[in-house]
Amino acid sequence: MRHILFCLFIFTIVICNSIDATAQYNRVAMNREYIISLTPQWKGERLPDGRPLVSDNLLERLKKVVLTHAWGGLKKNKFNNQYQGNWMMVNPDKNTIMTGRAVTAQYMPLRPDFGDVIRKVGLAEGHGEKALSNVWPIEMLKDGDVYVADGFGKMNEGTLIGDRLANSIYSKSKRGVVFWGSVRNLQEIQKVEGFNGWILGNHPSAINEVMLTSINAPIRIGDATVLPGDVVYASPFGTLFLPAYLVEGIVLEAEISNLRHVYGIMRNKAGDWTTGQIDSDYTPQMNKEFHDYLRGLPDNKLPMPRKELNTYLDAHK
Repeated sequence: MRHILFCLFIFTIVICNSIDATAQYNRVAMNREYIISLTPQWKGERLPDGRPLVSDNLLERLKKVVLTHAWGGLKKNKFNNQYQGNWMMVNPDKNTIMTGRAVTAQYMPLRPDFGDVIRKVGLAEGHGEKALSNVWPIEMLKDGDVYVADGFGKMNEGTLIGDRLANSIYSKSKRGVVFWGSVRNLQEIQKVEGFNGWILGNHPSAINEVMLTSINAPIRIGDATVLPGDVVYASPFGTLFLPAYLVEGIVLEAEISNLRHVYGIMRNKAGDWTTGQIDSDYTPQMNKEFHDYLRGLPDNKLPMPRKELNTYLDAHK
């Protein structure tokens, strides 16, 4: 009996130690396996950190997509919480659209004991010892990345970057930022050529009483949920965060929709179709005429590769 009790005692200690070992806080930047587990629908190439590698070509094509068309594609796929509007743009321009792959960061009000744990874990991961933790996500940026951060809406002393960090962000990513928070020294940030940002505002104070809690984990940006590797679509009319595996289909559908819009107006001006016809679902005969028109367009007039168009038309006969 004593032997059985002793064995049970040892077993309990082993189980408790095992639970402690797996339950401890041991990541600031999420690892490849974790990111892959968040995005299992993506079947293409991935970046070294595990984020989906949506092609540069698709990112460029997405820039030409009207926001309402991209939003409609998300709604069609039952993604109803991927839009956020009412931003302040660092460099407002009605023609500026930024697309890229999200690197996410979560910030929270500083709690000293947890902040000490984060600092220790972050240094063990190799983040810069002399840098504040708001620099750590910037160190990880690659060309094509958009730095997306939840700064919990803090303005005074919630400034996630100033002009020096804006320069660093652009030099690494050739993109900008989307911050649910503020920046510092906007006057100088606006001088960083090529850089842009979608932010809640600016404040002259330096960052204080703020701690970074995760990099490349799910975050909330206003009304939207953002995963690492989501494709960011940022425009003067709002931002969208598109699941990587849906981007190709949404871009193609949006390109077809825009071509349909142009074709309908052309037929209306020629007197062939009425306003009511072009503003409603096409009849089978109208669709046939539209598809014949698309097949006859030269390659240099198409926003998509000819192969993609042919596949689409064959599937929609």
